[in-house]
Amino acid sequence: MNPEDRFEAGAPAYADYLRTVEGRLRLDLAWANLRAVLDERAAHESCAAAGGGPMRAALDLGGGTGALAVRLAALGYSVAVVDSSTTMIELAREAARQAGVLERLSFHQADAARAAGLFAPESFDVATCHNVLEYVPDPAAAVRALRKSVRSQGGIVSLLVRQRAGEALRHALKGHDLDHARRALDAEWATESLYGGPARVFDSQSLRALLDESGLELIAERGVRVVADYLPPALTETEAAYARLLAFELALGARPEFAAVARYRQVLARVRRKS
Repeated sequence: MNPEDRFEAGAPAYADYLRTVEGRLRLDLAWANLRAVLDERAAHESCAAAGGGPMRAALDLGGGTGALAVRLAALGYSVAVVDSSTTMIELAREAARQAGVLERLSFHQADAARAAGLFAPESFDVATCHNVLEYVPDPAAAVRALRKSVRSQGGIVSLLVRQRAGEALRHALKGHDLDHARRALDAEWATESLYGGPARVFDSQSLRALLDESGLELIAERGVRVVADYLPPALTETEAAYARLLAFELALGARPEFAAVARYRQVLARVRRKS
């Protein structure tokens, strides 16, 4: 199977995954972290406010089923969704239609390597790339493309990636496989259970290096899903229980010592300011 074909074939399974506790948490936590930065920026801009003000533009690179794009559109952003999968784009289009924000989204079928050529430089106020760098041939090129796509003044980039330490803990605590866990401590790749095939893993140092060489500077760094993967289902059986876990995960993910072992790592950045 062509590497890109796994995303086409896996689109329905990915949509189902986002309805699981793990999938919901990954989306909700990353969104909460991004929203906090967007709200802080809006509070410092007299011409805009979260959920209002003039229309703003966002790029969702590897937008998948549109779950993040729909939330951005609900805030008033005009969102360009880029994905290599036809099925993912159709799922995103339907999600936008059901949410009543279809007119605020545009859809572009392209892989990450070609996305930079779709838009003029500095076209967007926000650019998101969540769980995409794990699969692209050249993550640095993808991050450079994101850097070029956002405005130099006030533009925000959000990256979310699979974390190496989280892989090791998962094999130890959930798989009870200490040999696999030990190998994962130094591995550059993990096996993707949803799509099949390899997925690149990152740590704080490698992510910060990507930002630095791309001309981006860190605003915030968060862990996503620190303990949730290892808890019994009873702790998320109700919406109230889920909300409690979400709040706890947000608190853990904001602490560097816990973020270091989370399943995923999120960095939020802006264009580096000239000294």
